[in-house]
Amino acid sequence: MKKPVIFLDRDGVLTKEKSYVLRKEELEIFDYASACVRKMHDAGYLVLVITNQSAVARGMMTEETLQEMNDILMEETGVDDVFYCPHWHPTDAVCDCRKPQTGMIQQAMQKYDLDMEHAYFVGDRASDIRTGQNAGIQTVLLESGYGTKRLEEEVTPDYIFEDLRDFVKNRL
Repeated sequence: MKKPVIFLDRDGVLTKEKSYVLRKEELEIFDYASACVRKMHDAGYLVLVITNQSAVARGMMTEETLQEMNDILMEETGVDDVFYCPHWHPTDAVCDCRKPQTGMIQQAMQKYDLDMEHAYFVGDRASDIRTGQNAGIQTVLLESGYGTKRLEEEVTPDYIFEDLRDFVKNRL
């Protein structure tokens, strides 16, 4: 049976936006993140993180360190899985995963039986909104990270909310 899904960006959505988070000690999860994920689960959604992490390709951290952070994120928030792009640039010949491309969503669709007609992509940047639009799903822009004040390009999300609590309260 297909399961509806909520794709979440990591930084600015579940964790504080700090540019590059290079060590697990720097990963600062919002105190409300786990309660929000629990409510998404209670509403019947699978909750998956889709995140660009170019610090790996830039040599700023190892993939092992990133995986440790992903494990902490899953343990402390209850998200079901984390998909990440370790590449630097969307024109990288081996990369079809860096947002706003939909490679990570495609990976998730291969791993899980997803109901994409009832899916959301929740993020704090234009690339998050573009990813959701490219996948043909509902998009949500949060102000808790970059938000509308620091968008890299003009985008029109389906919804704009203050933070993940606001999204859960108003859409689930």
